[in-house]
Amino acid sequence: MSKPEILIIDDEAEMLRLLEITLESNDFKVNKAVRAKEGLIMASNHPPDLIILDLGLPDDNGHNVLLKLREWYSKPILILSVLNNESDIVKALENGADDYIVKPFRTGELIARIRSSIRRKSSTHNDNKFENKNLMIDFELRTVKKNNQTVKLTATEYNLLALLVKNEGKVLTHHFLLQQTWGPGFQDQTQYLRVYIAQLRKKIEDDPNSPEFIHTESGIGYRFTRED
Repeated sequence: MSKPEILIIDDEAEMLRLLEITLESNDFKVNKAVRAKEGLIMASNHPPDLIILDLGLPDDNGHNVLLKLREWYSKPILILSVLNNESDIVKALENGADDYIVKPFRTGELIARIRSSIRRKSSTHNDNKFENKNLMIDFELRTVKKNNQTVKLTATEYNLLALLVKNEGKVLTHHFLLQQTWGPGFQDQTQYLRVYIAQLRKKIEDDPNSPEFIHTESGIGYRFTRED
């Protein structure tokens, strides 16, 4: 089996070296670019399985690079940046980033996020089924079972859960979830999400106060993850 290829677009030499060593030791093939223009050309000529993108590049703003990539590149893009303010994180996620990690980072978490993103893109939920631990979702029948017992969900609860599951591993912003579930005009109604997420956790989590599936990304949104 060939190794997944990762393109790193970052101008910090020490960071590039650290990432290269970390990724290669975890069975990834690494290509590097230190400028936005170079990275865009490399991605176009040989699309990788995942791109790690820094927002602070010498020749272009990382947000602009993200938008340019998303015009044609559909595989995962992970933002790795020293910028940790909420506005930059939300902007990147809204513009198509699959995940956002703040430097300095824990290597174990980085590798887990990368593998989750690649697995999510290569998996085929489509309209079939999701099964993990004691939770089963049939997207064709629109049914949810926990411990083989049917879980009764409202239409809105089911739509919200299905949206989270089909984007497994990806941080979905409040704005995105509200728009996709309730429609335009509800983007600022974050109290809707808090109520419905709490209801979903009560119905599908063993311990709603310590969720295994639906995780809060403080100030940003929510992420659905499976238990390995």
